[in-house]
Amino acid sequence: MPNRFTTYWKLHQVSILMALLAAIFYYTFAFHLERTDFIKLLTLFAASFFLCFKLIQFEKWNFKFLLVAGIIFRLIFLTTEPNLSQDYFRFIWDGHLVANFINPYLEVPNDLIAQSDLVIPNAQLLYDSMGSLSAKHFSNYPPLNQLLFAIASLIGGKSLIGSVLAIKTMIILADVGIFYFGRKLLKNLNHSPHLIFWYFLNPLIIIELTGNLHFEGVMLFFFVWALHLLSTKKWALAAIPYALSICVKLVPLLFLPLFLKHLGFKKSISFYSIIGITCLLLFVPFYSPDFIANYSKTVGLWFSNFEFNAGIYNVVKYIAIQYDGKPWELIKTYGKITPIVTILFVLLFTFLRDNQKIPTLITSMMAVLTLYYFMSATVHPWYIIFLVVLGVFTRYKYAVLWSATVVLSYYAYSQADFKENLTLITVEYISVYVFLIYEIFNSKEQFVIFRKN
Repeated sequence: MPNRFTTYWKLHQVSILMALLAAIFYYTFAFHLERTDFIKLLTLFAASFFLCFKLIQFEKWNFKFLLVAGIIFRLIFLTTEPNLSQDYFRFIWDGHLVANFINPYLEVPNDLIAQSDLVIPNAQLLYDSMGSLSAKHFSNYPPLNQLLFAIASLIGGKSLIGSVLAIKTMIILADVGIFYFGRKLLKNLNHSPHLIFWYFLNPLIIIELTGNLHFEGVMLFFFVWALHLLSTKKWALAAIPYALSICVKLVPLLFLPLFLKHLGFKKSISFYSIIGITCLLLFVPFYSPDFIANYSKTVGLWFSNFEFNAGIYNVVKYIAIQYDGKPWELIKTYGKITPIVTILFVLLFTFLRDNQKIPTLITSMMAVLTLYYFMSATVHPWYIIFLVVLGVFTRYKYAVLWSATVVLSYYAYSQADFKENLTLITVEYISVYVFLIYEIFNSKEQFVIFRKN
């Protein structure tokens, strides 16, 4: 036995040392980082990315080593509260509401906090910490997400860290599920299975999901599971996890028209029906006459009221200001145009591109989502995670670069007024644009609409 360890050490000592160094960086990130310390944040993030790249380069066929390393990196964050996001306070607030049969789509925290008999443990702490923006709006998280919040709140009870621990466990399990089904899907597509580690070891994924409790990983678990089932021709079964994915985050709704050519008209209608029925069953417990109006209004705010880390929008805004445009009026107008342009892009990729084969379908999804994020006025770092997953199953790796450069947007958190540094955002987007153009012109799989199978 000692000889085996000695031999293993000799063969993998550099990788083991790099993994230990990465673990130290993640420990520092989890326990000794204030989000206002941008230089420290950027340094830790960049160093972690470099080690991620080297680990995959050195050990890409050593699946057990990289899998265990990825799990250990996540476990480092298990007992800490998020230090880059305050969204989890609203998660736990909503979870306690649902656990007590109070509809989070009908009540806003600003009204509930005034009630003397409020059943939410640590209510004042949760209310104060979630931020005024969240406190004045109805919940915008879909029903399956709400049920997961409720489970975490029931497990945590009166303990805030207990609820956080429950959520982190869910997210880690979801990531392991993405690894499992993602590896199978890569094999079905005749791609190298090691490509899944560009997701599993990616620092953005580890920090933003396990570290900061965003549920993109849970959404993507169901989404990748659905793609795996589609790759084995089990389209009817695939509709169920696809619907569950939508009911965690709404983003997969964007891709539904693309299945028309992939499945054909008759099968796609059945596919959509199964998805619709599954979503309906999950939404029904929350339904009331005011539900649709409240929910659509809250979701609509993301198009017309918020801006963060935008690409094209910042260019439009800069030009508009030169001609005496009013930013608060521009965002509302721009927010109305963005959904229309996005729908047009989706329709173009639906009817002018042959999406019968899974690789082409996934590339179309990636193209549509990329165009949407390029246009969007709000692109939080964890949004890029969806592109990273899609990129694993294509020849395009610009999403990995974006997952590295998007950390530049966190400069805003180092400022008291959350003012963005447009120079850093320009560096972020220009690097992504240049690399994407390079990949388009050098890829055998064209990233264009008129693509034939």
